[in-house]
Amino acid sequence: MPDAILLPIAVTGENILTLTAEKVTLFDQSIQLLAANMLATMTAANGVGIAAPQVFSTVAMFIMASRPNERYPTAPTMTPIVVINPTILAASELMESADEGCLSIPEQRINIWRHADIKVQYQQLNGNLVTQNLTGFIARIFQHEFDHLQGITLLERSLMSEQTKQNAYI
Repeated sequence: MPDAILLPIAVTGENILTLTAEKVTLFDQSIQLLAANMLATMTAANGVGIAAPQVFSTVAMFIMASRPNERYPTAPTMTPIVVINPTILAASELMESADEGCLSIPEQRINIWRHADIKVQYQQLNGNLVTQNLTGFIARIFQHEFDHLQGITLLERSLMSEQTKQNAYI
C-alpha cells in the first residue's frame, strides 16, 4: 500500500460539513487507504479524532485516536480505532460539559454537553461488527465525530446543547 498522504481539512462554511454521510458498503483497499490518509492528517493536525466529511469524503467513517498532544495535553492514550457506519445504541442520562476543539473550526474551543457514557456499534475496516461501551473522553470523541457524520459541527451542537442540555442520539 502506498504511503499515507495528508488531506486538506474542510473548514466551517464548506458544504461537505452539512451533509449526512453515506453508509459504507464496500470494504476494499480504497477505504483502507482513506483511513490511513485520515489518520496521518489527524495526527499532523494534533487531533484526537477526524471524520471523513472533514477531509471531503462522504462516507460514514471516522477515526478515534486519543493521545496527549498540545491541543489535548491530558488526553488518555488509546490505539487508533477506525469506526465505520456507527450507531449509538444507548446513552446515559448523565451529561457532562467540557470545552471541545475541532479541526474544521480552527483555534476555537466551545463548551459542549455530551453523554458521559454511551453504548455504540460500528464496523471495522474488514467489515466486522463491534459493540462497545465508551465513557469519558473517549465517549466524547465518538459523539463529536458521530455528529460530523450527521452534518453537525460544534457550532450547531452548541446551539442544540444550550437549548436542551441533552443530545438526541437515540
